[in-house]
Amino acid sequence: MRKKVLIVSYYWPPAGGPGVQRWLKFIKYLPDFNIEPIVYIPENPNYPIVDESLLSEVSESLTIIKQPISEPYKLAGLFSKKKTDTISKGIITSDEKQSALEKSLLFIRGNFFIPDARKSWVKPSVVFLENYIKNEGIDTVITTGPPHSLHLIGLQLKKKLNVNWLADFRDPWTTIGYHKQLKLTKSAKNKHLQLERDVLNTADRILVTSHVTKAEFKTKTDKPISVITNGYDVNHIAKPALDSSFTLAHIGSLLSKRNPVILWQVLSDLIAENMDFAKDFKLNLIGFVSEDILKSIEKYNLSNYLNKIGYVSHEEAIIFQKKSQVLLLIEINSPDTRCIIPGKLFEYMVSERPIIALGPDGSDVAEILKETNTGTYFKYADYDALKLQIQAHFDAYKKGALESHGIGLQKYSRKALTKTLAELL
Repeated sequence: MRKKVLIVSYYWPPAGGPGVQRWLKFIKYLPDFNIEPIVYIPENPNYPIVDESLLSEVSESLTIIKQPISEPYKLAGLFSKKKTDTISKGIITSDEKQSALEKSLLFIRGNFFIPDARKSWVKPSVVFLENYIKNEGIDTVITTGPPHSLHLIGLQLKKKLNVNWLADFRDPWTTIGYHKQLKLTKSAKNKHLQLERDVLNTADRILVTSHVTKAEFKTKTDKPISVITNGYDVNHIAKPALDSSFTLAHIGSLLSKRNPVILWQVLSDLIAENMDFAKDFKLNLIGFVSEDILKSIEKYNLSNYLNKIGYVSHEEAIIFQKKSQVLLLIEINSPDTRCIIPGKLFEYMVSERPIIALGPDGSDVAEILKETNTGTYFKYADYDALKLQIQAHFDAYKKGALESHGIGLQKYSRKALTKTLAELL
């Protein structure tokens, strides 16, 4: 008899973006390990990104239960749909350039909706799930956040039913970078910290995606913490021809704070110094890009080399990964982002294209790239080394010899990661 596990998630197809991928893939493979997943999601969510193609990955035999959710983003959209949409996507204008309206929306979001804007779903979900869990004989519940309010559903179900509860943190809670932009009052900060402590010290097990987050949480709880990273899934997309130009491609959102000025400087200098580079180079940005990033690109005279493609489906993103000459992975230059391992990293690694990554010192990403021989990691002060690497990639491209040879990638496959999860369950 299969073990039933209830998974509480906000993001689910047709939601797009990175938040949906982790549990979509776990749920895909859990039945292979004699576990029956049951998914609980909102009936009427306000997804900032939609990707209908992901619906094809949901098994027809999967049990999905839904309850309505009330979200303030819909009301806020009456005042400024554009600003509300960008904030809900995580694109926040730099502090000095924020309008009075944007400052007000961020203050309200940060101080009146703790831990987040989906908090109103907690109470009705607990009422509904308490009966459902009893009736279905479920003894294990998994909550995944962000949004971290979903962990409060697990917290209350643990207290009421004493179910086995795993809290999965795709990102940290109080140390995540955007918290500093929410204009939190002292009391709001303290409430976040208290809720975080309650969750970390009540759950039976904590799941995290990076060793940096595990180290942080170990200072806050004695509960067992397991690292299960994100990963890559097998896809059947034919390998496209490589771009004829020397393309550097970034796939995913580029937020205002994620602005690699050192990269724009290096590219600008290489263009000025090398006529061949200037003739062949293209910068492809696939995904949402903030105005601050575009202005920075313009400042370094790169606008004529830019292809701003916008958001694409997950399948299209994989095609871009496979056909680009070099893949860019950009993270905010802050100690708070050392724990961030973007889900796209693992898809990058199996694309057989070299990766150039920029981020803070001590990042988990640097260790993974080194371990798998899939790319090179640079800190924001590494101008000379970054320039030499891009020049070396360009020289290899000109010779038709620009390749990537990853090693030990199998352990990051979605099925291998699901096996690890199943063993914990």
